[in-house]
Parts: sequence; structure tokens; C-alpha cells
Amino acid sequence: MDSYESLNVIGSGSFGLIRKVRRKSDGKIFARKEIDYRKMSERERKQLVAEVNILRELRHPHIVRYYERHVDKGNSMIYIIMEYCEGGDLAAVIRKARKTGQRFQEAHIWNILAQLLLALHECHQGSPGSSKSGSHPPILHRDIKPDNVFLDGSHNAKLGDFGLSRLMDGADFAQTYVGTPFYMSPELISESAYNKKSDIWALGCIIYEMCTLEPPFQARTQTQLAAKIQRGIIEPLPSQFSRELYQVMREMLRVKHEMRPCTSALLEHPKIMQCLGQGPRQ
Repeated sequence: MDSYESLNVIGSGSFGLIRKVRRKSDGKIFARKEIDYRKMSERERKQLVAEVNILRELRHPHIVRYYERHVDKGNSMIYIIMEYCEGGDLAAVIRKARKTGQRFQEAHIWNILAQLLLALHECHQGSPGSSKSGSHPPILHRDIKPDNVFLDGSHNAKLGDFGLSRLMDGADFAQTYVGTPFYMSPELISESAYNKKSDIWALGCIIYEMCTLEPPFQARTQTQLAAKIQRGIIEPLPSQFSRELYQVMREMLRVKHEMRPCTSALLEHPKIMQCLGQGPRQ
């Protein structure tokens, strides 16, 4: 780690922190995860290794970029060098908007949705490998929430924190209970088998929260929250938002996962294509 100058701490978690660092050779700024793996169980260590292996293969403009890792066995530390997103995370931006009472513009919400759909499409479809993208099987993110959406200096969205991700390896469904309760799909909250459509649900929750500044499903207990999620009933969006945006978000929050659109279908939406500067997809 001698090639990096340590700057300020920009985040923390149960196993360590995230620090802003400067590469000495060229002055470029990065984010460095500093993880103490002595505190980890064997399962958590395997999860960390899996995350690094996933990140290493993902190369996409709307996914936080992984650069390298260093292991300090003497101090039981692992350092992961990541892209630095100077705009911070979406959760902090939403908190600020809630505090000031200033809602997001609809055009900005469409742009964030379009960019995160591109990131999820890269994960869900997998990649055989090319000059721009590493080769990887389909990936479930499994913990999509505003805290894991990062913004660069131009307010472009980048999906990050693949700590709970899972390589599908040809399987259509997974069965491990993971994620953040407010953004869990009905199948996840009931501990049933789930697939890529759980990520779609979570993205729908984010879009709802950007419109209302509150998650779509809230309760005081896990049991009450589960019941609300399984019913899938949400309050209307504020009147400033279009029916078109509501309908797209509502499709993503279908209780039955087979009724939710996949990334390919959502990327065909005229408004999404307009955001991405695309004509009809071939």
C-alpha cells in the first residue's frame, strides 16, 4: 500500500472502513476498502473472496470499478482499491432532499433508472468476454438499495457493493436469505426461492423512494413489513410525477415475480431509450 497516500475516511462498516486515497504515481483519487478479516467467520471470508472475484470481472460504466487488491497477512487486513465516486451514495442524497423538502426532478429519476438498468443488465445477462467487459456468468446483486448506488461528479449512477452477490452458475433460483428488509421482494421476505426479478423489485423500490423520499414499504416490525411487502400495495406518487413513471415503477413492484419485467424489456421502454440516446433496440 506504499503506492497510495491515505486521505480521509469516507465510510465504515462492521469489518472495516472505506478511505479516500491518492495514487502517488499520478495523483489519481481512489476509494480503498480496508477490511479486518480476523473478525470474519469462515462463511464471511468466502463471501469476501466471492465479491472480489465478481468485481474483478465486471467492467461497465455504471458499475463501480474494481482495480486491485492487497493482502496484509501479518495484520489480517485486505485492501481493495475501487473507483472513487465523488457524488457519494444515493441514500445520502435522498436524506438531504428529505431534510430540505426539495424533490428530485423527474428527468433525473428517469436517467438514474436507465443507468441502473444498464448496470443490472450487465449483471443479469452475463458476458462471454470482450475488450470492454470481463467474462462472467449471470450475477444476482441481492442487496440493491440507495446506500449501494453511487454517483460520480456528473451525477451518473454506478451500482456498487457486491458483497451479497451470487454467481448463478446456470441455476435459475437461489435460496439464501440476504439483503436489506425495506427493499426485499415478496419472495425474499418469505424466504422462498428467488431469481433476477428480486433485483428488479429492489430497483422499483429505489425509484419510488426517489419520488416520495420514503421507501414504499415501512413498518415497525419485521412481521408487519413482510405483510405489507407481500400485499404489494403502495401509495400514489406525488402529483408532479407522470403516469408513465408510475406505471414503469409499478410493473417493477409486481408481487408475482414472473409478472415483473426483465432488464431487456425495461430497456425497450421509449423513455428509457430516450435517456440513453438510443433508437429502438435490435
